[in-house]
Amino acid sequence: MFEKQHLTLGEFIIANQDSFQYSSGELSRLLNGIRLAAKVVNHEVNKAGLVDIIGTAGEMNIQGENQQKLDVLANEKFIQTLKNREIVCGIASEEEDDFISINSFDENHQNKYIVLIDPLDGSSNIDVNVSVGTIFSIYRRVTPVGTPVTLKDFLQPGKNQIAAGYIIYGTSTMLVYTTGNGVNGFTLNPALGTFYLSHPDMKYPETGKIYSVNEGNYIHFPQGVKDYIKYCQMEEGDRPYTSRYIGSLVSDFHRNMIKGGIYMYPKSSVAQNGKLRLLYECNPMAFLAEQAGGKASNGFRPIMEIEPTELHERVPFFCGSKKMVEKVEEFIQA
Repeated sequence: MFEKQHLTLGEFIIANQDSFQYSSGELSRLLNGIRLAAKVVNHEVNKAGLVDIIGTAGEMNIQGENQQKLDVLANEKFIQTLKNREIVCGIASEEEDDFISINSFDENHQNKYIVLIDPLDGSSNIDVNVSVGTIFSIYRRVTPVGTPVTLKDFLQPGKNQIAAGYIIYGTSTMLVYTTGNGVNGFTLNPALGTFYLSHPDMKYPETGKIYSVNEGNYIHFPQGVKDYIKYCQMEEGDRPYTSRYIGSLVSDFHRNMIKGGIYMYPKSSVAQNGKLRLLYECNPMAFLAEQAGGKASNGFRPIMEIEPTELHERVPFFCGSKKMVEKVEEFIQA
């Protein structure tokens, strides 16, 4: 038996494979594929500033946002790695207009998993050397195995996820993931190129003292959100809270899960559905939050209960320590 504190990511996956209801080994291979792609992207991120991979790529993605060079590179690396491993039957990326069907017309292709991915969350921060990340979400397909995947396979509610996680490229590189049995974090030893279990059984504190929101948009927020921000700033009890906003969902989420806090990206008068994508960002982070004892909501209902209607759908997002999310819901619903 492996000693828990010395477990590598690969050893941890093997040791815990039986706790996963689909223990055929395919999911383990898929997670290992993501691990490999993460190490490749980490290598490229760490070269930013030394080679010509910072700045914009000169194109816009499906969201109408300027693509960064590292967005394009990370997207290519993850898609290429997942394709080469021959584990998945479909991939959807925040950087692609449509989903990618893999081996669509091969009757012998028995792969059951689809992956949705935000290859480089917060990539505009690369130019100023601020932490960025990758977010991934894994589902079992709902259409028959051996047939081409369809949009239906990707438009599943978050409660159907079988695994989700993120990689944070910061002062250290960490891979954090769940398969529905808690949340565990692994830190990359750059000298060995190996992820080691460093944060077992990660949990959100029930409440916290950090609120993360882009207050530059305050004037555009709904009144309930404005009232909650004022509540956070009020001197009473354990308040005022501390405002911390990095602008990279992975980074803000990671800090708040460790220290206790809430992340907010509400709808506004200039973004009626908010900015974050349900399938690539909100669902996987909601799965992680709930597995870590936190909560994720659109202000009215749990994120993972929302039935998606389109591939790049956006939703308001409130995520973090359970009591803090419940409090902002009170203000929003008042």
